Amino acid sequence: MGKSNKIHNLSVNEIKKLQNIELELLIEFDRICRKHNITYSIDGGTLLGAVRHGGFIPWDDDADVILNRKEYEKFLLVVDQELNKDKFYFQDLNRTTGYRWGYGKLRRANTEFVRLNQEYMPYEQGIFLDVFVCDNVPDNYLLRCICNFNSFIFRKIFYSKVGKHTAVGIDKLIYRILELIPEKSIKKIYAKYVKFRNMKSTEMVKCLTFPACNRVYGYKRKWYEDTIDMKFEGITLRACRDYDEYLRFLYGDYLKLPPVEKRKVHPVSKLRFPEDK
Repeated sequence: MGKSNKIHNLSVNEIKKLQNIELELLIEFDRICRKHNITYSIDGGTLLGAVRHGGFIPWDDDADVILNRKEYEKFLLVVDQELNKDKFYFQDLNRTTGYRWGYGKLRRANTEFVRLNQEYMPYEQGIFLDVFVCDNVPDNYLLRCICNFNSFIFRKIFYSKVGKHTAVGIDKLIYRILELIPEKSIKKIYAKYVKFRNMKSTEMVKCLTFPACNRVYGYKRKWYEDTIDMKFEGITLRACRDYDEYLRFLYGDYLKLPPVEKRKVHPVSKLRFPEDK
């Protein structure tokens, strides 16, 4: 593919090749977590795909896992020594300069998979597995709404590097102003915020810098801590035990296929597979 930031529409064959590599990433992540007794669950469309399709949703172009903060910290302690560095690398907010997402990404080496308008990010962008991390949020709804607003501000500051290229009008100006906040400063402040959020144990948790799926603004802790084995594309991964409750919370009638026009993939500008070197 070329170096422009024009949208590349993924073909059916490309989506299948992406999923094959994402399966490699899931297997590697699961291997490390099982070896070190780290509790995780496949999440989002990956969990939905496991339940509804026995694997990937046919048109899905990414894969997700999720952990609570304590388990994520356990993963960070072992990932460098355990990871097969010939094939994979791991990025997150505090270990990757220029990285501005509040969750990690396990990536496949010798690949390229760049979301539209993220060509400007100053780090390597290979095909990835999103590794979401949840922090404690208040059980009281009003306090949780305030927490969600605070998290929204952090998310917009982090996103400003991309938003200044995608937004228009006053939003573009706001993102340009937010981008002026030094990266080290905002990451330091956010780290303190994460520590504060986890001082008190709660029944509700949330990936702070990722938008909530509804106005509950939180998720049950048990969904990510009480897990079972589940088949996915012929392999065994960990998944939420009460997946029916969780998927209904996320998607409503999740067994019903969406209409074709809503089966969307993320806009991509650059794509390269290992054999394309």
